[in-house]
Amino acid sequence: MSEPGNGAALGPDALRAQATEFLATHDPRSTEPLEFLRARFDAGLAWVHYPRGLGGQQLPRSLQSVVDRAFADAGSPSNHPERNGIGLGMAAPTILAHGTAEQKERWLRPLWTGEEIWCQLFSEPGAGSDLAGLATRAARDGDVWTVNGQKVWTSSAHMARRALLVARSNPDVPKHEGLTYFSLDMQQPGVEVRPLRQITGEAEFNEVFLTDATIPDTDRIGEIGQGWTVSMATLMNERVSIGGGAMPREGGMIAAVARTWRAHPELRTPGLHDRLLRLWADAEVARLAGIRLRQQLAAGEPGPEGSAAKLVFARLNQEISEFEVELAGADGLRYDDWTLRRPAGANFFGRNPGFRFLRAKGNSIEGGTSEILRNVIAERVLGLPREARVDSGPWKDLPR
Repeated sequence: MSEPGNGAALGPDALRAQATEFLATHDPRSTEPLEFLRARFDAGLAWVHYPRGLGGQQLPRSLQSVVDRAFADAGSPSNHPERNGIGLGMAAPTILAHGTAEQKERWLRPLWTGEEIWCQLFSEPGAGSDLAGLATRAARDGDVWTVNGQKVWTSSAHMARRALLVARSNPDVPKHEGLTYFSLDMQQPGVEVRPLRQITGEAEFNEVFLTDATIPDTDRIGEIGQGWTVSMATLMNERVSIGGGAMPREGGMIAAVARTWRAHPELRTPGLHDRLLRLWADAEVARLAGIRLRQQLAAGEPGPEGSAAKLVFARLNQEISEFEVELAGADGLRYDDWTLRRPAGANFFGRNPGFRFLRAKGNSIEGGTSEILRNVIAERVLGLPREARVDSGPWKDLPR
């Protein structure tokens, strides 16, 4: 394939031509899927806004849709983002922003191709909304860290190859200053994963126990004691990936309700009609705001706008799912299947309204609780005074 030109000058037509040229030499019908995905990454046609050599060409993020559409139209193999949402939406931008050159070279390619599934080891039984209060301990001995502790609510840990881990490396300083950030090998003997069965009957989440798990210092992301800063980059990307995802008009949760409304006129009442119109309009506003948010993002460093997008996403999903159950009448109380499943992630579709109603309750917790996000918006967007803190001083002296 020809060498890409100046990124600033490359437009949609030139990028589309690159994709066409690549497809001419890598027929998706005859090329082995993993070989195809690796070659696409090496050609800079994976994340086009990433640097050259790391899957991209340093192009505007808005051009990603041009490439994705060209490959989708050709029937190209997928890297299955539904299985690796944390890896693609959170790990990759964090590594890009804070990883070393060697880490980027080692991790980004297998992450994008789907060879490695990643999970996120942040929350703990005693440190959920107050992430900086976490107690999982990382102790250094030479070039190796030993980690002991427990994490909880970990999506995809049952299939993950690696994990984003934040742990306490120094208990003698204030809690935000004593954290360090790592990439953890999830397949070593010191890692135990147990399912957490949810109200839906599924167990997409897990609790993870770390007993003398080891991490080479080469797998530390960022400087020692800078774990809070790196964690914030991850969480901001998580909120964008949850609340700012791309979808078509009348996509997402509102789609199922709109289909039911059109197919069953006998269910309609004037009151329900007014509520549906409001929800539909809110969903469209959120979709358009998500498009604007994605256009404004620079790779790896989203701002507090992601918190607002995720907050709106949670509220809207819960209101729409409540409306859908009410619209279904008595049938809305039925549940299709309580069989224990271990899915790759949350799938709101292919199940009945009862599942969506129950699963949507988690939207206001995952990716930062709605209460915490309101604080973020108040302080960082509206400029309101910060809440008074009572947790200053060394972490080891704080009540827990």
